[in-house]
Amino acid sequence: MDTTEQHWETFYRDRDQVWTGKANELLVREVGHLTPGTALDLGCGEGGDAVWLAEQGWQVTAVDVSTTALARGAARATELGVAARIDWQRHDLGRTFPTGVFDLVSAQFLHSLVAPEGERESILARAAEAVAPGGVLLVVSHAGWATWQHDHPHADHHFPTNAEVLASLDLDLRKWVVEVDETVEREMHGPNGEHGTRGDHVLRLRRS
Repeated sequence: MDTTEQHWETFYRDRDQVWTGKANELLVREVGHLTPGTALDLGCGEGGDAVWLAEQGWQVTAVDVSTTALARGAARATELGVAARIDWQRHDLGRTFPTGVFDLVSAQFLHSLVAPEGERESILARAAEAVAPGGVLLVVSHAGWATWQHDHPHADHHFPTNAEVLASLDLDLRKWVVEVDETVEREMHGPNGEHGTRGDHVLRLRRS
């Protein structure tokens, strides 16, 4: 088991459930008005986004490196009656990438403290290539640590801006439209009852 897989397997196995099971609210905000088609959910975790997309009528390919997380997502999809709409695939996205093109490619908080330098940029470039004509690439990412995390052991970790993400994608802007380029500040609660705020970047691009 390589470092990336081991890290995320440990992350999920150490707890019976990591996430709430609900879809990321910024995904809901940005995708809720779109006509359902095919969707690729990168780093799907326990499947909250994938299940929500399937409930809206999308045919979803949900990808993660953790088999534990994928199994939890699949169980949840079966429980809610949308299993037929989701194809769960295990990929270490730095090494392998799902085939096909999609009407929506979603990368929600695709951060990793164990990923090699440049890997995230490479994955997002592959994500852009997987967007079908007329489709959407949605990248939602943290702008920094939450306000109560000032003593985080990785406090110096760099969170790319939307401008940096766009520059790394190196897209032909004659073929892409930047529909949303925004940073959203939200109130949040930490796992131990902390209260504060955290900023998130939202970048929504449409391929012509």
